[in-house]
Amino acid sequence: MLRARQRLGKYRIERRIANGPVAAVYQAFDSIHGIRVALKVPHASAMDEFFLADFKREARLSTKLEHPNILPIKDASFIDGHFVITMPLGERSLADRMRKRLATETALDYIDQSLAAVSHAHHCNIIHCDIKPDNFILFPNNQLRLGDFGFSKLVQSTLKPASGSGTVGYMAPEQAVGRPMFQSDVFSLGLVAYELLSGHLHDWPYDWPPDQIQRVRKRVKQPVLNWIARSIQVRPQKRFPDAMAMHREFMRARQSNGKKRRTKRQQPVDPALWERVRFRQFQRKYKKTLETRYECTNCSGPVAETMCACPWCGMKPPLHHHTTSYPTACPRCHRGTKLDWRYCAWCYGYGFEVETSRSYPDVRYQAQCANSKCRGSLMPFMRYCPWCRTKVKRAWKLPTGGQRCPSCRWGVDLDFWQHCPWCTKALPQ
Repeated sequence: MLRARQRLGKYRIERRIANGPVAAVYQAFDSIHGIRVALKVPHASAMDEFFLADFKREARLSTKLEHPNILPIKDASFIDGHFVITMPLGERSLADRMRKRLATETALDYIDQSLAAVSHAHHCNIIHCDIKPDNFILFPNNQLRLGDFGFSKLVQSTLKPASGSGTVGYMAPEQAVGRPMFQSDVFSLGLVAYELLSGHLHDWPYDWPPDQIQRVRKRVKQPVLNWIARSIQVRPQKRFPDAMAMHREFMRARQSNGKKRRTKRQQPVDPALWERVRFRQFQRKYKKTLETRYECTNCSGPVAETMCACPWCGMKPPLHHHTTSYPTACPRCHRGTKLDWRYCAWCYGYGFEVETSRSYPDVRYQAQCANSKCRGSLMPFMRYCPWCRTKVKRAWKLPTGGQRCPSCRWGVDLDFWQHCPWCTKALPQ
């Protein structure tokens, strides 16, 4: 395993995103281009010709699969004895997003984008063979991209029998016995679509109607249900011939899923309108001083990287782990850190390996550590001194004064917030 802050060529490892049986995916900082990327690195046990052939095939297939919904590969090379595949860094996987509630239109949009990705692969005569929510990566603006083409098969005039590679639970029956075909990807897409709409993965023997079908019936109409039922037929001949035909039929079924038009008197007032007005008022007052440049992953309210919870809805934590404006991140709490800090200022984590002896000034430093042997510079709302690890005892105030939290005594604004972003307790209304 690679460790946080370990160097790998021009990349500086920040944290491990995922760990599979043959490879791990890391978030890393490209020190030359100045951007964060995702690195896929095989384990030492997978560095043989059999597994390396799959990784090399994945890199070669990427040149044939240029599509907005397919994850591109920027580079693939050997670095310090590791085979490294470099990809753009997304926000999170579709599997992570599915752990929270999904609006029906959002779920249908994800299904549409996943079908577009696999349709392009089938158009290029490529069978993915490992379609599952973990292999779909979310990017800003809800863009979905399909990755991990390591198990993919290039369809020739006669497709030879292959090993039953894939993921149990999403694998078609014929693929499990080494006979992958276009209909195998259709089957996996149907299971992913059902899971998006129901929150439940349909399993063997794939009888219809499956469990939790009532949840799906409340969200979509019969044409979409018929489309799912045809996609997950046990016999490949009864499914759609490929993802292209599956996508065309989905577009027709989705159009029939539209709701009836309402008159103006029946149209409900959007309750989120007044929330957006409050957010704009808050940003005009606090965005520069509190650095609330991010949005909560739950309610989209403005939040800062220093906050432990969303002050609007109480979400803990309010941001994804990789969201930071600092040059690197703490491997324990994943909050931002500076290169000259010795400890994390936000959690009582272990010390860092100091990367440089240079001291970096910062206009955000506004106080000093209370430790007489340290007297290091502090930024507002730090919990620990990044130089000596001493806990900050002072109660930080908001730049405009305002009220204080009854629990932690730190500054809050009761005109906007329902929760304390520093101690996560509910505020009196």
